[in-house]
Amino acid sequence: MPSHSKSVCLITPPSIFLLDERVFVNLGILKVAAVLERSGMAVEMMDLSGIENFEDAIRDYARNTEIEIFGITSTTPQMPAAAKIARAIRQERPHARIILGGPHVTLVHSAYKREMLDCVQGRGTQAMEAVLDLFDVAVVGDGEESIFQALGENPPRIVDANDRNSKFFLNNQRLENLPFPARHLVDLKSYHYTIEEKPATSLIAQLGCPFECGFCGGRQSPMLRVIRTRSTQSIIAEMRHIYENYGYTGFMFYDDELNVNPKMVELMNAITDLQKELGTEFRLRGFVKAELFNDLQAEAMIRAGFRWLLTGFESGSPRILKNINKKATRDQNTRAIQIAKHHGLKVKALMSVGHPGESRETIMETHDWLLQVKPDDFDVTIITTYPGTPYYDFAQRHPEKTGVWIYTYEKTGDRLYAYEVDYHEVADYYKGDPDGGYRAYVYTDFLSSESLVKMRDFVERDVRERLNIPFNPGAPSIRYEHSMGQFGAPLPSYILRKSRSPREVVILRRP
Repeated sequence: MPSHSKSVCLITPPSIFLLDERVFVNLGILKVAAVLERSGMAVEMMDLSGIENFEDAIRDYARNTEIEIFGITSTTPQMPAAAKIARAIRQERPHARIILGGPHVTLVHSAYKREMLDCVQGRGTQAMEAVLDLFDVAVVGDGEESIFQALGENPPRIVDANDRNSKFFLNNQRLENLPFPARHLVDLKSYHYTIEEKPATSLIAQLGCPFECGFCGGRQSPMLRVIRTRSTQSIIAEMRHIYENYGYTGFMFYDDELNVNPKMVELMNAITDLQKELGTEFRLRGFVKAELFNDLQAEAMIRAGFRWLLTGFESGSPRILKNINKKATRDQNTRAIQIAKHHGLKVKALMSVGHPGESRETIMETHDWLLQVKPDDFDVTIITTYPGTPYYDFAQRHPEKTGVWIYTYEKTGDRLYAYEVDYHEVADYYKGDPDGGYRAYVYTDFLSSESLVKMRDFVERDVRERLNIPFNPGAPSIRYEHSMGQFGAPLPSYILRKSRSPREVVILRRP
């Protein structure tokens, strides 16, 4: 890895669409930070999660720093905030280089590349042009090694690491050799999450999901579709590092599906052995794919300390499960919950409405299925047609209605209609206040956008009431107390942290 003497500021935007932002740190940008630190570069990290007046914070910082390179990560729902951050930096530091990475630009670029191959200029092209109007460089795909090209002299406008043939695309060995995320660059104590009353934080053991759900982002994106795994030894080393350096005994595995890894049971057994060695007990939580889940996995997971599983069942309607290409049947979903409960594992059911063919009847099937299987918690969201999803990428303009796109699932002919969304301005479509805070930008042949919201709200309220599952409370935003004109005052540690000395950084790294 080359050595660099530049300094860079990496920025995590707020996620104003979430009820509580300071739950899990953004590990993707911390992985990039760790690679930069290992190369000798000084990194300053601005963590704006949960900061209500984040524009004040970024303006104060940009006005007083000497740094001229800024890297921002963003999901699609974070893009309105990321756009405001970029504009604020540009206002204070007109000659700064502003780099955008993360899922949004990766998915947009996937749609853009497909349109280029088809010799058309559609929504993907427009969305990519909108990104390049705001940002100097777009890093798409795996950013850990491609970031160096974005930092070099005269970088290209687009650094494409979302290609299996790219020298920047991470294979298993390169993923294995990356340093652990630079967690010391965020104020972990300001994040609050527990698993069975144990303070918890997140980690990512593997990358990628091979399934092809119609609503899911990245189906045309190798970065998000191709499975990349780390060895059991590497994952155990990171858990040990987190426990010894930060004291956590709770771990949220943020892998797409833990049980797509054929060595999952081996990993569970190693986690069990680690706890015996350390003389402590862990409490764990993670995602599994329902139709792959079995008793052997469940037995190993409960022994390793897992107490909660999350699964994207999405719907209780066989028609919708077919239309979204879920690959799992309702019976398989029911069986997965039964296996989990038999072994003492709690289940959070992740559900969604607003798919092609959605009707009052299909939503009531979801309602009734939840009451039948009795999950320990659940979540019902309204689907959104993200760039990079089949719902977005393969939609056609409505022949009569301006600003409306139609996706048709070819195997059944069921359709989904979506309003055009400016993702740089709008973020209230994802997950809002459960008490009437949702908005829908989609509709079907059977339900209007307004009806989808009403049905979603009914399912949420009625199932929670009948199963005695309380609403998940949100947390108030943190307000940045800026310097009221007395510029130069340090930003609070929960917003800004800087690289330690090279000596300290080396100590933090595993061999």
